[in-house]
This record gives sequence, structure tokens and C-alpha cells, in this order.
Amino acid sequence: MKRMSRFSGKLVATALAVLSVFAFTGCMEDLGETVGSTSTGITYTISGNASGAQVVPAVTGAGSATISGTYNTATNQLTYTSTWTGLTGAPTSAAFYSGAAGQAGTMIGSAWTLGTGVTAAGTHSGEVTLTEAQEADLIAGNWDYSIGTATNANGEVRGQITATR
Repeated sequence: MKRMSRFSGKLVATALAVLSVFAFTGCMEDLGETVGSTSTGITYTISGNASGAQVVPAVTGAGSATISGTYNTATNQLTYTSTWTGLTGAPTSAAFYSGAAGQAGTMIGSAWTLGTGVTAAGTHSGEVTLTEAQEADLIAGNWDYSIGTATNANGEVRGQITATR
């Protein structure tokens, strides 16, 4: 009888160990990661609509813009495309900023390189590599983008960026 209860105890302990490994593996996969030293990361979709009303202080005008793209936590790469229309003239500046909605933010990295031949309606695409702190701000909704013109050098349109899984 003692042999049977020792055997049962070892069997239960082994079964619990195996189940723990499966549970841990399942949790890691839910986070978008693999067990071990490799990671596939999590891909977020970014989006945001910009208008003069969101500029701090607000700007009156018909200009608008959108941004869309993806961010991957494993590569720290943000890939984006912004499209604008109805500006008072060609964009003279554009950039990402950290800051909550309704607050002036601090520029993140360098201004976008818009090139030549841009007009009051157009598109720009690019890639940015983020730091851990920048990633945290992006995911928390504390990023925006702004596009300036000669008429509104501090920003003609501004839009908060949302990152969703």
C-alpha cells in the first residue's frame, strides 16, 4: 500500500510539473512572444486624424491629415504613411511629438524629410526606430504628429496617434 501511495505522489508531482510548463508556454504566446531567447514581438497598428483644432493653440483652416502604419516591439520599427489635404500651402515641416492630447509636446527624433515638390495635398511615408521609453509613450497614447506650413510654422494640423493590437 505504501508503494502505491509513493507512486501516486510522484505521478501527481510529475503531472503538475508538465501542466505548469504548458500553462507558462500558453501565457508567453498570448504576449506575442515565444518561449526561450527569441521573440516575435507584438505588432501594433497606428492611426490618427489631424486637424487645426488639435494644434496647441488651435488653428482655423480646412487642412486635415491622417496617419496609418505599424509598430513592432521586437524590431522597435515604426513604419508609417501620412496623407494631408487642404493645407494653406506646401508643408515646410512635419514630425512626431511626445505629449498627451491637448498639450504641446516635445519632438521625437528628427523632423520628417519631406523632399521637394510637396504641395498642399500629398503623402509621406517613413520608418523610425524607437527607444524603450518612446515605445512606452506610443503605446500609452502619448504621441502625436504635426504638419506645419509657411502660414502656420508651428503646426497647421496636429493629430494624436493611437496604437492598437
